[in-house]
Amino acid sequence: MDNLPPTLIPKFAELFNQLEGKLNKIALVSDLRGGAFFNNLFEALQELDNQQIDYEILFLEADDEVLIRRYKETRRRHPLAHLSLPEAIQKEREMLAELRGKANKFIDTSSLEPRELKERIANLYEPDQREKKMDIYMVSFGFKYGLPLDADLVFDVRFLPNPHYVQHLRLLTGQDPQVKEYVWRWMVTHKYLQKVQDLLEFSIPHYTREGKSSLVVAVGCTGGRHRSVALIEELSRLLGDRFRVSCRHRDMNKA
Repeated sequence: MDNLPPTLIPKFAELFNQLEGKLNKIALVSDLRGGAFFNNLFEALQELDNQQIDYEILFLEADDEVLIRRYKETRRRHPLAHLSLPEAIQKEREMLAELRGKANKFIDTSSLEPRELKERIANLYEPDQREKKMDIYMVSFGFKYGLPLDADLVFDVRFLPNPHYVQHLRLLTGQDPQVKEYVWRWMVTHKYLQKVQDLLEFSIPHYTREGKSSLVVAVGCTGGRHRSVALIEELSRLLGDRFRVSCRHRDMNKA
């Protein structure tokens, strides 16, 4: 249910309890569109705690530049439209900071298509998640652009020899054969890959037994263009035989 006024959440929960056995789960979406009513959200959550009603908070977020682009593309007004768009986004972050601190799960939607976001949410909350095969999301990124906010495991490959300083490789990416040949030329790359692969193959089954339905594995280099891309591509290939793996390169095409 989208944008239910927070003051109605406890009443809605009572109604939901009366339907026990007919519905297993329900999702309520709440954000600043509720205006003045949004301020009652914490009181509503406290009332759920008092009623001993189980709930989780999934917090969706994105980079400022992505949010600005989305607002411009959709031509929607920000709920705090009396401010400039960058100011409104910053004010919104401040207003949601406490709620973010209470969240159980996070998804950074900055580089996700709607289909991918839907898949991520479904994987988090499918009722048979303890029995389904885990989804592994492999992400390359650049530390200069910040950590992926939804990463479960982060590996830093900035110590590897950097193709950026080889003139004819600088404008290529880790998907290009010339860059791959350079990255895998060094024994340290092979040794590090083997250690990361061993760690993941050991830990993923344990995550699965604990009921975790998805795992975000991030590998970062300085700009997210060369080394991290090559490592993620190879890790995805190696793990793809045993696990359900998808791969994306967050910063590969940034200038």
